Amino acid sequence: MTRTVSLAMYDPGSGAVDRLWADLRTRLISSGFDDLPEALDATRDLEEAWLDRNLLLAQTCGYPLRNALDGKVRYVGTPIYAVKGTEGANYRSAIVVRAKDSAERIEDLRGRSAAYNAVQSQSGYNALRERVSTYAENGRFFSQTLATGSHVASLLSVIHGSADVAAIDPVTFRLQPQDVQDEVKVIGWTAAAPGLPLITVLTISDSDLAKLRAVLADFFGGAGRRDHPEFHFAGFEVLPDEAYDSILAMEQRAIDRSYPRLA
Repeated sequence: MTRTVSLAMYDPGSGAVDRLWADLRTRLISSGFDDLPEALDATRDLEEAWLDRNLLLAQTCGYPLRNALDGKVRYVGTPIYAVKGTEGANYRSAIVVRAKDSAERIEDLRGRSAAYNAVQSQSGYNALRERVSTYAENGRFFSQTLATGSHVASLLSVIHGSADVAAIDPVTFRLQPQDVQDEVKVIGWTAAAPGLPLITVLTISDSDLAKLRAVLADFFGGAGRRDHPEFHFAGFEVLPDEAYDSILAMEQRAIDRSYPRLA
């Protein structure tokens, strides 16, 4: 049966993900992996793909890794990206407002509106909640919040005035056209957390996991970095099992400050 692969988290456009997969697929086949899809299904539901019993490789977010996916998948490793807001395998979200907005600090946004991609997002929701929790009063800071479904939609919500602020994944932000980036300004950054992890099926053998990690380490640190510069790859790291617990700690800090949800 054809294995499931999902690389939908970052997409520079113009067929970049398809070219990336074609290159990586060849290397995986050369290392003994078979039944790989010739093309990726970009329309497939992400959570469905993450939990597919035939999953070979997918990129997810650190928050679901420690929540909905905990004990249901195996962690493979973390790609490293070279963009502003990343520090090795860690990253921070850019807190953005419209370029001409008078706000210069998080504190200036009290009573304004915030956009977020999804409550399951580390970069767009959990990190922003933790950052804002310091300033919340009686469980509130914003006048309203808006779920948009994606970081790009959150950016556009800010640009077009549907919201005043959003926390944007730094890689996603870097992948946007320059004219989109120019429409907003960064007024702060969230706390650092491990970047978007790659996962595989829970039942993978230790030997296949080691082989998969070796292919990815070589690819993201070498050919992938050289031949696919639009992704801004800078390496690959297998983090300690407890590394992503820092995401749960961020959530707990917000809860301890009586700010359990973005509001």
